[in-house]
Amino acid sequence: MISYGEALQQLLAAVEPLPAQHLPVDQAEDRVLATAVTSTQALPPFDNSAMDGFALHAGGEVIPAGSMFDVQGWQAAGDVAAEGGQGAWEIMTGARMPNGLDSVVPVEQVDVVETENGRPLRIRLRESLKPGQHVRLRGQDVEHGEEVLAAAATLDINALTLLHAIGAANVQVQPQPKVAVIATGKELVSDAAQALESGQIRDSNRPYLVRRLQAAGAEVVWQGVVGDDMAAFDNVLDVALAAGAKVLVSTGAVSQGRYDFIPDALRARGARIIFHKVAIRPGKPLLFARLPDGALYFGLPGNPISAAVGQRFFVEPVLRRLLGLPEEVALQLPLQADVRKPPGLRMHARARVELDAHGQLSVRVLAGQESFRLKTMLKANAWAVLEGEGDLAAAGSRVRVQGWGHRDPVQLAQQESP
Repeated sequence: MISYGEALQQLLAAVEPLPAQHLPVDQAEDRVLATAVTSTQALPPFDNSAMDGFALHAGGEVIPAGSMFDVQGWQAAGDVAAEGGQGAWEIMTGARMPNGLDSVVPVEQVDVVETENGRPLRIRLRESLKPGQHVRLRGQDVEHGEEVLAAAATLDINALTLLHAIGAANVQVQPQPKVAVIATGKELVSDAAQALESGQIRDSNRPYLVRRLQAAGAEVVWQGVVGDDMAAFDNVLDVALAAGAKVLVSTGAVSQGRYDFIPDALRARGARIIFHKVAIRPGKPLLFARLPDGALYFGLPGNPISAAVGQRFFVEPVLRRLLGLPEEVALQLPLQADVRKPPGLRMHARARVELDAHGQLSVRVLAGQESFRLKTMLKANAWAVLEGEGDLAAAGSRVRVQGWGHRDPVQLAQQESP
């Protein structure tokens, strides 16, 4: 049995980021950038009006109220560049500023004193005009040549909107790691409509892992259930590998019982077991191996919280490395109360990050930490990691806190605070 730190070191040593791929930006949602994006244009691409009104030349001087101007032209959004001259131009929001004009007075702040066929010909300012007001300058948002997104950024809706705005048609992204999920056990029933027979339970680990792995950036290329049979398991592995899986995650059959066949099945295929059993709770029997073709294999215990811990603290760091993401940064928060822990083991506890009336964050370890209990997950918004040799984590001591999957526990605590 090795420590979590030793296990993590061996996990990360086994993988390198995947080679980048070129994708149209329309197909890149939620993907991770492999290289930084530098803008090849300014945004806005030209000086334009922020208001419906009249464009004028102030030249750095305040134009006083009561000033009169002839209207020399009209400029709508989409019109090409025009020479402004010394008079006023009627202008619409987003329209390009005529050359030589540098300020806009809103239509509400002028009196139209002469018109022709509904067009203003002469205006008077109701209020003084400050130089440069209500003009959006070229490059004010993004400069030409500016790095707008760094490598390892995730392309969410905000990033994609900016990429569209600067005309970035294609991006270099990290390929999604191809993953297979295998639930083992003849007792498992996957059809939610099927009535349970004596000794059967629902297959809840597999759908949980599939969704968590997808949220972590993986592409699940195969998933299924297999009974406690080495030949059937071998066949399932062949199918998963043929589907392109480079990371395989199974639940169950990795402990020391009569039907815990996975270690022997992997050895029979020529796999190298890198470690089996880690000094953690829950999830101590966890196994990590490399198959002869280089695929990585995670054998997670069958209890649902043990499987969740395996995904969050073992599989996910490997996915981050494959995706070229930096090491995760954890919070350090004080415990609200004493917590008993197994001596010498690193404990991963379902917990809640909470915000008090004074704006201070703390973490509360929830009751019901047994590895079979699913209902506790409904209340949890974080994992509290309790380490050290003793059997007590004291109230007020700072512990490592990591988000519950992709959700930010601090944001959740702020949303839920009274």
